[in-house]
Amino acid sequence: MAALKALAAQLLGWLLAGAGIIALGQPLTPALPLTLVQGVLAAGIGVLLRSERWWVAIHLAFSPAVFLALRLDLPPGLYLAVLVGLTFVFWTTFRGEVPLFLSSRATADALLALLPPRPGLRVADLGAGTGGLLRRLARARPAVRFTGIEHAPLPWLLARVRAHGLANLTMRRADLWREPLGGQDVVYVFLSPRVMPRLWEKARAEMPPGSLLVSSSFPVPDAKSERVIEVADRRGTRLYTYRL
Repeated sequence: MAALKALAAQLLGWLLAGAGIIALGQPLTPALPLTLVQGVLAAGIGVLLRSERWWVAIHLAFSPAVFLALRLDLPPGLYLAVLVGLTFVFWTTFRGEVPLFLSSRATADALLALLPPRPGLRVADLGAGTGGLLRRLARARPAVRFTGIEHAPLPWLLARVRAHGLANLTMRRADLWREPLGGQDVVYVFLSPRVMPRLWEKARAEMPPGSLLVSSSFPVPDAKSERVIEVADRRGTRLYTYRL
């Protein structure tokens, strides 16, 4: 759905930009001003279609970036390499509508303060990215068992490397929607507003009574959080906690 909306925004942006140029009696030739106008139009259409914020930014920059890249006359193999690299980094963003968000160090410290002070605690990070948050937590709480779930190959590989030497941290490459949550005491997520209702249904169906769901930045719609924690980082992160 997100990919279809992105395609529609780009096509409509070009249609409107082209129609405007023709209406002004100007030749319809590739030029940087034309691509800038198309980018603004596509971004505006993305806002009207209620696309996520990162899609709006992509719409704004896509056509100008393609125009400038073509002017540089780069070798075709470079475009393929960039495409392959982006695919291995973002992987299921188009299908799952979950981009690669990285949690700040201050967020890790705030989450650390939320963890109950008992050994044997089990904590999972769904969509763990490059594993920076879990690495910090695992070092601070060696008696707690941490599990990171990441589907994109390159972030997962980097997370595996960063987890080396930490016996209480496991990084697994898996689809978070197929990951059972029944054995977890605390689950942390930094996903997307669009998937929070589905995640809440999964948490309520699988997480044990008394366990804790912590969502960074995106609250669960129509669910009352137990606490909202303001994190002192540049992003102005908020942690929303939900007791199952």
